[in-house]
Amino acid sequence: MNRRTFVSSLAVAGAAVAAGPRLFSAGSKPRPRLGLIGCGWYGGVNLEVFAQWAGVEIVSLCDVNEHALTATLKTVAKYQQAAPKTFSDYREMLRAGEHDIVIVGTPDHWHALGAIAAMKAGADVYLEKPISVDVIEGEALVAAARKYGRVVQVNTQRRSNQFYLEARDKYVSSGKLGKIGLVEMYSYLGSEGWSAGSVPDAPVPPHLNYDLWSGPAPLLPFKNIKEERGWRAFMEYGSGPIGNLGVHMIDKVRWLLGLGWPESISSNGGIYVEKSSFSNISDTQRSVFHYPDLDLSWEHRLWGASPIPTRHWSDQWGARLIGRNGTLNLTMLEYIFTPADGGPREGVHMLSKTGNLENIDFNRGINPYAEVEKRHVLDFMTARENRGRPIADIEEGHISTACCELANLAQKLGRTLAYDPKTRTIPGDPEATRQLARPYRAPWVHPDPTTV
Repeated sequence: MNRRTFVSSLAVAGAAVAAGPRLFSAGSKPRPRLGLIGCGWYGGVNLEVFAQWAGVEIVSLCDVNEHALTATLKTVAKYQQAAPKTFSDYREMLRAGEHDIVIVGTPDHWHALGAIAAMKAGADVYLEKPISVDVIEGEALVAAARKYGRVVQVNTQRRSNQFYLEARDKYVSSGKLGKIGLVEMYSYLGSEGWSAGSVPDAPVPPHLNYDLWSGPAPLLPFKNIKEERGWRAFMEYGSGPIGNLGVHMIDKVRWLLGLGWPESISSNGGIYVEKSSFSNISDTQRSVFHYPDLDLSWEHRLWGASPIPTRHWSDQWGARLIGRNGTLNLTMLEYIFTPADGGPREGVHMLSKTGNLENIDFNRGINPYAEVEKRHVLDFMTARENRGRPIADIEEGHISTACCELANLAQKLGRTLAYDPKTRTIPGDPEATRQLARPYRAPWVHPDPTTV
């Protein structure tokens, strides 16, 4: 699929997704049996893509929030007559029946345990990013996938964006960008649930099992914002903006440039400005991932004005590949090459009516990433058929996620870290090595990559 075909397909993607035939028909074979753990925002997005394109039978839904289960049942009813069984505990769901596929779309602190349990139960897994909240969780996920022979696709769906491949071919692989010495990744979007000031504690609503929602994380006082995406404002449940937003940029750049583990990671940041915020995530962070003759940097700031002129929120989140001959800026909807010699800019915006950087209409009423989400799910389904590794295999998701977690740890400890994935340690730094795994709240037990 070339850029013209891809961009043109966006104009009909919304209607096609709603009305078109499933691309991955099982034919005479039984439809793959699918279960969903985590019926919130992106778990629901993933579920609908599978329902629309993957020819699955949705047999199970699991969530600790009764309201989320009720809403998701209504969604499933759009695609099949048979209602799936519902559960509040993923362990009961996995014991109740065989699943070919399990989507894990929970808050981050539940990713590892749910995904490993699904693999042990015989399912291939479609796992939301970041895959874990600490490095050893990620190692355990990779170990489980290999031990049980499971296909695990991480929803770092930018790897399925042909738009980025076109930019790589035109400017990186061709040599037009020249030697790349620096990549600057950034977000000025803020983070879901974060705000200045305080948020009061609240009674736990009767439709939510908050103890099970907290799971291996500390049982903190409940706040209403946790019921939706506001849990991202707490480090107890995730990895802050770098783990939420930065992981997409790190993964995208690693994929485009063919990079593995960095040689070292350093990071500075903290709560510099909004001292009165209820949130404990960093409102300011700058991290550097060092490779031979190349630095990848990440920057976010949750306060003040953005340095980037804003036409659309997607402009505020991206990566700049800086080469000898120019700069290639990649956002969610656009790539722009700016020559170093002052020549004219060139590139493409997904919502351009003319296939360039002009005549952009942000109100076209289409979802420009619907095609990408579909391609990512179909890549997973093909990998299942072939029993091969998908484009966003769990090991790739682990490296990108661990980069974020190691950056947070480097910031916390105030020193540069160099992780050795072979020994699963930070050589010469026993204190940092001990903190590669977070403490779990009893009775939950942290997964061990040597015994999963």
